[in-house]
Formats: sequence, C-alpha cells, structure tokens
Amino acid sequence: MKTTVQQLQADFIATMAAVSDLNGLEAIRVNFLGKKSQISDLLGQLGKLSIDDKKIWGPRLNQLKAEMTATLEEKTISFEADALESRLIEERIDFTLPSSGITKGSLHPITHVTRQIQQIFAGLGYIVAEGPEAETDHYNFSALNFGKDHPARDMHDTFYLDTPENRLLRTHTSGVQIHLMEEYKPPIRAITPGKVFRSDADVSHSPVFHQVEGLYVDKGVNMGHLKATLQHFFDQFFAKGSDIRLRPSYFPFTEPSVEADVSCVICKGKGCSMCKGSGWIEILGAGMVDPNVLRNVNIDPEEYSGFAFGMGVERLAILKYGITNIKLFYDNHTAFLEQFQ
Repeated sequence: MKTTVQQLQADFIATMAAVSDLNGLEAIRVNFLGKKSQISDLLGQLGKLSIDDKKIWGPRLNQLKAEMTATLEEKTISFEADALESRLIEERIDFTLPSSGITKGSLHPITHVTRQIQQIFAGLGYIVAEGPEAETDHYNFSALNFGKDHPARDMHDTFYLDTPENRLLRTHTSGVQIHLMEEYKPPIRAITPGKVFRSDADVSHSPVFHQVEGLYVDKGVNMGHLKATLQHFFDQFFAKGSDIRLRPSYFPFTEPSVEADVSCVICKGKGCSMCKGSGWIEILGAGMVDPNVLRNVNIDPEEYSGFAFGMGVERLAILKYGITNIKLFYDNHTAFLEQFQ
C-alpha cells in the first residue's frame, strides 16, 4: 500500500507539471479523482485491511485526495485567469479606428408642435395643466353643459369603459378645465394639452389624437380678448400677418361660440387645394364660457366671464410641415421622423 500511494502521488505531481490547459486539467481530474481512478480503488480496498492499517491508510488516502483536489482547483483558477486575459487582449476594441457614425433620434412632430404652443402661451402667462385620460361623464359631458340626449354621448362617438364608475376615454381635454375651476378661484389662465379619443378613423381622422385647449377666466373678459389672443398665437406659430376670422358656430360649453379660420399658409389666401380655393383654413373652435359651465363650478357668471378654445395638434402640424396624411404621425417610419431632427 505504501509503495502504491507513493507512486500515485509522484505520478500526479509529474502529470500536473506537464499540463498546459483547462482540457488537460479535466482529463487529470477524471484520471486521478474519478469513480474509476486509482485512489477510488484504493479507498475501496480499505475494507480488506486490518483495523490498525485502516487507521493509518484511511486518513492518508483522504489527505492525498484532498491535496490533489486543492491542487487541481488552484491550477484551474490560474488557467481561467490566463484565458480571460488572453481573450481580453484578442478582443480589445481599437478606439483609434474611425466610427461608422451614430444616427441621432429626433422629437416627433406632435411633440415639436405641442412644445411650441406651450411656449407661445407661456409668454402670455398661461400655465400647463393635465388631467386623467379615463374621465367620468360628469367632467367630460355634464359639467360642460352637454344635454343628456346630446349625440356626442352616443357609443358610436365615445369609447365607454366597463368600470364601476362608468368611465370613458375623454373626447376632449375640456374636462381638465372643470377640474381647474373647481380647485382654483379666478383669475385662471391655462392650456390643457393631451391625448383625446373618438370613434373615428379615416385619411384625415384618427381614433386617438392630440388637442390643446385654453381657458381664461377673470373679471371683464370679452370676445375682443379672445380674438387678440388667437391673433397673437397665429402670428407666433405661423408668421406675422396671418389673418384670422371668426365665424358663428355652436358648442355646448361656450356662448357665443365661433369657429376660427386662418388665412391659408400655403397660398397666402389666394386659393389652393389645401384651402379648397377659399383662401381660409379652419383651425379651431372657441367662444365665451357658457354661464351654466361657470355655475357648475361655483363661479358667479355675474362677476366673472371667460373664453375657451380648442385646437387639434395634428391639424396644426399638417399645416406647419405640409404633411399630407394624418397616418404618417403614427406609422413611425424613420424616413418620416428624420425630417424633424
């Protein structure tokens, strides 16, 4: 037994001295420590020895096995470190090589237009207010003076949600104005940008689109203030000298109500396909806040008055950038978006 153990130890030392890689180490582990290795065979023969010999060779064989295991683990760690260092050297990035260029992203045209609108109205003292996209009937319709039988409440116009509160996807951001007037006392100057949802989709409409609505409530506010505000906005957004006109219209939440047109930005009022030869393009709806709406938020219409307006961001972007199809805003083609870098 003594000669066999000594020879096994010597063979292991000689083999370890000659090994050069991780594959060789694995072969040594199997040969010297595997189930069919010589040391496993020697440990199996301990049962045939006398009690005194078992006390000598049992611990000696276990010690030899532990020493070989430790030596293998140490050598493995060393080889793995060498392999990692070699790989890092081989795969090193040469920072002196010229780059292939980085394609820069860009803001979406809807974002560009929304930010420009916010900037223009910030110069007039308007704050930006936001509200929930899933709104209640009260804030989306009732508080805004929509009658119970108003067609806008129909399923074919509005997306209703199956919730305990009977919520719906807001059809305009006017509900945010109700929240504002409930929370703050006049004077109130605010614009309310955000997504709105309507059951409508064709080449010029989308079921999801963006609006910016505005509200100004204070003592003595009149239609002259509304027109001056809109004129200032169009002069800043398009170009100075953009004529506007107000046409009588109807909205449940304003009285009187108007449609605002701007002189065609393409033909400068001469008539073209964009304005259908009229020289004018309809931009937004507006009007004086209906006294009933003020009463619904506990603001005395005898003391305060106000105006409100609402504009579609996509429509403004189409006119500003000459975009021919509203669906281009949502397809996210890089060739389209790169134009707005």
